[in-house]
Amino acid sequence: MSRIGRKPITLPESVKIEVRDGEVHVSGAKGSLKRPILEGISVEIDGKVVYVKRASDDKKIRSYHGLMRTLISNMVEGIDKGFEKKLEIIGIGYRAEMQGDNLVFYLGYSHPIQFPLPAGISAQVDKQTLVTIKGIDKELVGQVAAKIRGLRKPDVYKNKGIKYVGEALRKKAGKSGK
Repeated sequence: MSRIGRKPITLPESVKIEVRDGEVHVSGAKGSLKRPILEGISVEIDGKVVYVKRASDDKKIRSYHGLMRTLISNMVEGIDKGFEKKLEIIGIGYRAEMQGDNLVFYLGYSHPIQFPLPAGISAQVDKQTLVTIKGIDKELVGQVAAKIRGLRKPDVYKNKGIKYVGEALRKKAGKSGK
């Protein structure tokens, strides 16, 4: 059996979970999330503990077992604590600011870039160069952070662009002159 899939999920006091219509519904203080249950997987709730079981040892179902347990665990953690990603903007004149529900980036292009935030995601800009993305859905937080990073990927020759906080970039040497 999958070691990850066998681990039970312990629910915090503020989180409620239920299975209905082939979906897992998790709700709590920060909001609610739902996700369809993958085929061949069943979810059992025993008080404040959730178990993910599989129907057979088919290779596809075995791979879904650990995945479904991790997805449910992420939903519970997101509802309880939330997720956040921090991005750092590096470069002369590169900066970001909030305008209503949009993030506006100045990244050396001839125009500012308007980035509308999807529902369920909030952003905060500190010192014009540090952007914090917050939300309850881990997948959506990561996707938004990746899209923002893609606006101006970090350049290894100039050390400019948008990078994750803690991401290590090795500066490459450019062409050497004679």
